[in-house]
Amino acid sequence: MPHASEPHDPTTRPSNGPSHRHPSLLTRPTLPPQVRVLPWLDPVIDHLGHDPRSRYVEHYWLGVLGPSTTWLLRRLADRLDLEPDGFDLHLVDTATSLGLGMKNGRHSPFMRAIDRSCQFGMARQHGDDELSVRRRMPHVTQGQLKRLPGPVQRAQADWQQPQLHSAGDDAQHKARRLALTLLELGEDVGAAERQLSTWRIEPAVAHQALEWAHSRHAEALAAAHPDPEAA
Repeated sequence: MPHASEPHDPTTRPSNGPSHRHPSLLTRPTLPPQVRVLPWLDPVIDHLGHDPRSRYVEHYWLGVLGPSTTWLLRRLADRLDLEPDGFDLHLVDTATSLGLGMKNGRHSPFMRAIDRSCQFGMARQHGDDELSVRRRMPHVTQGQLKRLPGPVQRAQADWQQPQLHSAGDDAQHKARRLALTLLELGEDVGAAERQLSTWRIEPAVAHQALEWAHSRHAEALAAAHPDPEAA
């Protein structure tokens, strides 16, 4: 995998990130020797996403996440293959094995790679010593793609078209799956509609797909966070 410098760490949230800052190990005065890593189960992304070790991730996510975060996610994917129920990640040993080390503790490149994985929705922290990590990574969004060089953007467009028009896959069904993926990633309906347009999905098809996806997404949120007063 080619080496590259880490991209600028934005102070504003990425387009697929949460609307608030996630709890961060970087805010702790001291670090635990290890954290518990669990799989982040997401039926949509697990079905439609990309393996962190895939060429897609190397070509399109590398320039967004940076090499340290990309290598970290690949290493965690390797471990989750061997221990699918979760494992204890020793921070110093893992940092050293990735060539990052832990100099400066919570301000080290390794800890910033963990923090960055959370910023971009590839992991999320629970408490002080538990981390859930995606086993599959979503498509890059249009906003993220614009940060990459022109040739990479064109290659992504060339890659996307056969996916959208693959034989035997109904256009409406494909549009629904893509729309739901975007909403699950935190895009609002307007941004999702613009993304579908970028993928050359007919406006009427995109509109119907977003109506369906919005309803399905709302149902999933309601099921995950039921209103106690409605019980």
